[in-house]
Amino acid sequence: MRFDPALAAQAAFQQAEAELGSDWDKAVGLESTFSSNTGSTARKAYEELLALAQRYPKAHFFQAFCIYITWQQVAEETIARHFQTGVRLCEAYLASPEAKDLRDVEQINELSESFRAGLGLQQEDEIQTEFRLDTPKGGD
Repeated sequence: MRFDPALAAQAAFQQAEAELGSDWDKAVGLESTFSSNTGSTARKAYEELLALAQRYPKAHFFQAFCIYITWQQVAEETIARHFQTGVRLCEAYLASPEAKDLRDVEQINELSESFRAGLGLQQEDEIQTEFRLDTPKGGD
């Protein structure tokens, strides 16, 4: 990875204050709990941050923050569910038509590839591409 997801998460979180309005204090408390704990306490705060993000689908800095911390969850607890969450969050973020920070878009594209690779999806895509290239077309 060409960037540090933890630093990117901090930068995105700082930008998210204006997006969350009255829920900012709640987000700060959850982020503090997530950042200063491990195990089930951090996981619970992480899940609550994701639930808060669902209420703000157009809060692009906060959405980016959630993607970055999902990578941190993958590092803490390497299970398929976190990779799947990462893929889902990246796809939603990248598909959104609203303007986003170019640096976040580039980094989230990179994370998306990493989440997909963690699930073995990148290998399937390469195999599928090769299959399509080798498949005879009409008249071949």
